[in-house]
Amino acid sequence: MKKADLVIAIPREIQEGCRCVAAIPQTVKQLTSRGHTVLVQKGAGLDAFYPDGEYEAAGAKLIDGANALYSAADVVFKIYPPRHNDELSNYELDMMKEGATIMGFLSPTSDVKVIEKLREHRLTGFAMELIPRISRAQSMDALSSFSTVMGYRAVLLAANFLGKFFPLLMTAAGTIQPANVLVIGAGVAGLQAIAVSHRMGAKVEAFDTRPAVREQVESLGARFVEMELPQDMETKYGYAKEAPEEFIKREMEAIGARLHRTDVVITTALVYGKKAPLLITEEMVRRMRPGSVIIDLAAEQGGNCQLTIAGKTVERDGVIIHGPVNLPSQLPFDASLMYSKNIFNAFNNLYAGKDDSVDLEDEINANALVTYRGEVVSKTVRHYLEDKK
Repeated sequence: MKKADLVIAIPREIQEGCRCVAAIPQTVKQLTSRGHTVLVQKGAGLDAFYPDGEYEAAGAKLIDGANALYSAADVVFKIYPPRHNDELSNYELDMMKEGATIMGFLSPTSDVKVIEKLREHRLTGFAMELIPRISRAQSMDALSSFSTVMGYRAVLLAANFLGKFFPLLMTAAGTIQPANVLVIGAGVAGLQAIAVSHRMGAKVEAFDTRPAVREQVESLGARFVEMELPQDMETKYGYAKEAPEEFIKREMEAIGARLHRTDVVITTALVYGKKAPLLITEEMVRRMRPGSVIIDLAAEQGGNCQLTIAGKTVERDGVIIHGPVNLPSQLPFDASLMYSKNIFNAFNNLYAGKDDSVDLEDEINANALVTYRGEVVSKTVRHYLEDKK
């Protein structure tokens, strides 16, 4: 199949609370100018402030229902993992024709049903979250795009909950000291949180298990928390590894020693495919001053704080603990713009083989492809399935 023959579909996301869309009109225009046919479900971009008329002007064809859209597609661009469509009483992957491709966050190691459906319908599944963090893949790194949004938004949420100023202020009533912010985890979300907190005038400290990020932390104006760090805490493709139990204990001690003087804690510690590490216990929360705030960006994977409830704001001993979910949808316009560019570049890389076929030898594709025409090709997913036996 030639790339110019492909029918690409952009459905409306059905994940609760999602306001983003997988491709914006600008990306549609790029696809249609290369000879592709693009189908967009009516209303797919409305919540992200991309109206149907802009998609039509870019060359897309608007489709009324999800069933007609999916069944006509050679390639489906999505954000959230496929799930049951309550409106149609049907699973999204069941609506796809045999041999088609779906690109998006697939969560293959969290939901075995996704793998079963990909196999059943002989589908090719490309997981955006499995794209390796190598230089050549930076333009496709949707995890980094969404993490950028999350880190930025986390600071704004903290400022909203905190009952004091972030910056140092010299007023007629006297000097107001800056807020003290502790960022746990200096990945993309953490670095963005550091940068925004510093720009807002806060005094920022940051901690990470990877010594290599110290320079980045300090370049953004934060103090790197000193601690003996373990070696080899990063995978070949740039993701954090699970820390040893003894190290996590020492890490919690280092964090706990700072909590009594910290106004805001932003936690971002995640390990792919596993529950988020517990770093702040209920007892540690009691050490914080009343009015302090914890923004737990790991809430959707269990949370870094013992008191976190995903999607809820709780208060314990005067401390506010907020567990935000679906943060990219709080900035849907730009989150969709960035993701759209990521998936467009990933699509071009996927179909870059001889005669525009899928290039299975490419390092990025080899890591991100969960299945190819129904056959499981991902080593990560194979290991997951073996462990499930």
